[in-house]
Amino acid sequence: MNILVIGAGGREHALAWQCAKDDKVQQVYVAPGNAGTALEPKCQNVILTDKKDADEHSAVIEFCQNNAIDMVIVGPEAPLVTGIIDACREAGIKAWGPSAYCAQLEGSKTFAKEFMAANNIPTAAYQGFTDAVSAKAYINEQGAPIVIKADGLAAGKGVIVAETIEQAYDAIDDMLADNKFGDAGSRVVIEQFLQGEEASFICMIDGDNVLPMATSQDHKRAFEGDTGPNTGGMGAYSPAPVVTNEVHEKVMTQVIQPVVDAMKAAGHPYTGFLYAGLMIDKAGDPYVIEFNCRFGDPETQPILIRLQSSMVDLVAQGLAGTLPSQADWDKRPALGIVVASKGYPETSSKGDVISGLPELDNKDSAVKVFHAGTAFAHGTATDNLTADTQHDQDKEIITNGGRVLCVTALADSILEAQQAALTVTGAISFEGAHYRRDIGYQAIARNS
Repeated sequence: MNILVIGAGGREHALAWQCAKDDKVQQVYVAPGNAGTALEPKCQNVILTDKKDADEHSAVIEFCQNNAIDMVIVGPEAPLVTGIIDACREAGIKAWGPSAYCAQLEGSKTFAKEFMAANNIPTAAYQGFTDAVSAKAYINEQGAPIVIKADGLAAGKGVIVAETIEQAYDAIDDMLADNKFGDAGSRVVIEQFLQGEEASFICMIDGDNVLPMATSQDHKRAFEGDTGPNTGGMGAYSPAPVVTNEVHEKVMTQVIQPVVDAMKAAGHPYTGFLYAGLMIDKAGDPYVIEFNCRFGDPETQPILIRLQSSMVDLVAQGLAGTLPSQADWDKRPALGIVVASKGYPETSSKGDVISGLPELDNKDSAVKVFHAGTAFAHGTATDNLTADTQHDQDKEIITNGGRVLCVTALADSILEAQQAALTVTGAISFEGAHYRRDIGYQAIARNS
């Protein structure tokens, strides 16, 4: 069978790699992909249009029809929010993900908060604003710390945890007055600051049935000790020990099942991946920080390196409405460290030569390097992303975005996985490369 994975990041590399391992799969096309997916066995990068707009529905549909695509897996949020799944379904193409209606859970913070309030899903108290004066008046009433969120999609960076009133004012000015996040920040949601430990709870849903994936914990702040600005994610590990069996049950009954039931009742059954970013308080009660309508990044990498079931079979069962309630997992924990480019998250650097990368298909290693913001140094953009570079290990690889790589390791403990990932990460270099050395510190502290 032939599969199309839409996206260019580390999440898509991990999804394509997992799908390509299945003997039933002949070819995995990745649109547009990166240098890592170009070098992966049975994977081929493709440009769907000369505008690189893989989220343009007609280009996706035309490619699927011309290349006998049996299954489409959508990685990033933007095409989901704009309705790529709806368009594929109308064209008779099997595509995994939520409809545009359901994807509003990520596409609009206001929609998500109103949805949670209507369905008694635990979350932080909030209010939405479109003008800076009213927003600042509310901040004065609530005090700090407080959380400011751009309403729309902002690539994981539209969230400011303001420690002071002044920081909150600056965030409001950036979003509402200075238009830092464009249309995404034309409306803001201001939330109560929640205390506790964060966890990522990702599941597959087929409209009725729910398959929880392995739990994980992301590290959003740029610098060690969870300091610095928010990013798209600087690393993650799986499983997350904060999600005990009791917490897991609460999440399923208080968060996930209400989403399934409410979407079905609204006439829009939820299908695809659903990500609940959670805050677990000291009592073990979960509160939803945010919903994402896709697999998280970088959580995908440590989760999928542990997956022993066939990703292809699970998606096929999801499309058929027959998802199982459990999957098979490697009992060992996994941990991924993101290597970012110079200036990230405020800016990113492109064109810096990457050295020290291990062989991509080293089957004997418990460490896998997933590519995200990478490309090949020579040739046109199209040359960088097509079969011309397939398995050409001599091609020079360069940075092509903010988050460049995710070095992911399996080991007998989180600490050992961290050390294995750090060893490989330390051998990789490019100008301005930076990464956190403390990924997994909360789980390590629990076990010490």
